Amino acid sequence: MTQMDFGTLAYLGLLAVVLVFWMFVQNREKLGRKLQYLAAWGLIFLGVIAAVGLWGDIRQTVMPRQAVFADEGRVELPRAPDGHYYVSLEINGVPTRFVVDTGATGMVLTRKDAERAGLEAGDLVFQGQASTANGVVQTAPVRLGQVALGPFTDRNLRAYVNQGEMKTSLLGMSYLQRFSRLEIADGKLVLER
Repeated sequence: MTQMDFGTLAYLGLLAVVLVFWMFVQNREKLGRKLQYLAAWGLIFLGVIAAVGLWGDIRQTVMPRQAVFADEGRVELPRAPDGHYYVSLEINGVPTRFVVDTGATGMVLTRKDAERAGLEAGDLVFQGQASTANGVVQTAPVRLGQVALGPFTDRNLRAYVNQGEMKTSLLGMSYLQRFSRLEIADGKLVLER
């Protein structure tokens, strides 16, 4: 929890105490009935907190995930609520989440994803540049030993590590062109080899 979360929680707790105190002072003669109401509202409040806290897990369970049809040589990626398509690739055996970006030329890894895939931060030389929507960023060219998407495995792929801040790695056309078909239809991105 961040400092902001603790502050919000403390504020909500104080507000709840004040409301409970006011309820008891105003209605001392009907205390039994008020305790029932208080218990009901307390359970509703806890239910809302649980739903908010678990929303990410619930959403991941309900949302469709990428589907790999190895016998057909096809991968289907569902459109996410934010309108993008996300795919999980294994980079050197490490699962890595990418946003599919047909406007990007290459594969671009965040520094965190690059480190998780075994690329040493000290070995990165940020000598290249890339133009992004946020301006020019420095990039370090790298070679990925193995990139796997379901049954499709590629070796020794060229990629870049972004020196700037990125939330998610980008999967650009240098990888997507390895597929013979790329189609967007019915809320899915279909890749075939």
